[in-house]
Amino acid sequence: MILYNITVNVEEGVQNDWLTWMRNTHIPEVMKTGCFEDYKLLKLLNDDPEAVGTTYAIQYFATSMAVLNAYLNEHAPLLRQKHIDRYQNKCVSFRTFLEEI
Repeated sequence: MILYNITVNVEEGVQNDWLTWMRNTHIPEVMKTGCFEDYKLLKLLNDDPEAVGTTYAIQYFATSMAVLNAYLNEHAPLLRQKHIDRYQNKCVSFRTFLEEI
């Protein structure tokens, strides 16, 4: 199993909208691609009083690296652009790939 993890820091003013959009629009669109078996949406527990925004992790589970690469090449650019268009500079993200051993 391959875990595709996207960590996103979201500005405070858009958090509720972002969560609603992720749950009702973006994640369902990603799952409709058929590339992932399951997903999880997680919130980072952070007790740092100087932390800015809230950090979330969206984890998608693919059966192989080939399936993940197909998603990244065929679907991710458009879906990522929709996120950028909607939230512009209000979110910062990075992606990691992990293999279950």
